[in-house]
Amino acid sequence: MEWTWVAGVLAGLLISVVTAPVGVSGAVFLLPVHLSVFGVPNPAVTPTNLLFNVVAGPGALWRYRRDGALRGPLARRLVAGTLPGVVAGAVIRVYALPGPTVYRLLIAGLLLPLGVWLCARTLLPARRPRPAPSGGAPTAEPSPGGLTALALVVGVVGGIYGIGGGSLIGPVLVARGLPVARVAPAALATTFVTSVVGAATYAVLALAGTGDIAPDWWLGLACGLGGLVGGYLGARLQPRLPERALRLLLGTLATTIGALYAVQALT
Repeated sequence: MEWTWVAGVLAGLLISVVTAPVGVSGAVFLLPVHLSVFGVPNPAVTPTNLLFNVVAGPGALWRYRRDGALRGPLARRLVAGTLPGVVAGAVIRVYALPGPTVYRLLIAGLLLPLGVWLCARTLLPARRPRPAPSGGAPTAEPSPGGLTALALVVGVVGGIYGIGGGSLIGPVLVARGLPVARVAPAALATTFVTSVVGAATYAVLALAGTGDIAPDWWLGLACGLGGLVGGYLGARLQPRLPERALRLLLGTLATTIGALYAVQALT
């Protein structure tokens, strides 16, 4: 138990320091650690990841709020779409996707394209946003309806994987031309709120179902405490860290982990 606590705190700390500056809670990279290192069973690994987000989230959010980075409607629109999506994703995860082989394939299907996308968007020159038809300023942000629809889909995926959705919606919005400094706080706020709802949903499903549905509370808390400190440090370091290097690191990690799980699922 003691080594698990120490390892969980260190894992949450190190991952969150790297991922918080770009609006990712780190749960997407903590998921394989829970499965392979700590041996958390399916589907309990998903609510354990959500518990990590709940505990770790306030660290980075407090720092971003202190800097005034959480102002504006973007976070509210993302939350409005992801909240119903994460509940649907939790139900799908428990009743439709219990098998470890299918789950590993789904992890690979998420992380491989995400990693390639992050690397490609970093290495290739970004296209300039198209000017508005009226000749005014370019509009990179999706419409409110399109943003809510995108958040709904991301919420479903986040509920299934236990990642809150910020690791998906963040790269999408940045690819549309929004600055990371604006997207990162909104993505982390969305991850935190949806993780609270998702964790509560799994707790209710655990009362009505059988098997490993409830989270590993001690491990989730340990990783979350590390993420609480790491997220604060990462948010504080955001203005000083080279964005290009961070995106390449995230892309490489996602691609490598996705490839490993694809091999494990197919062999």
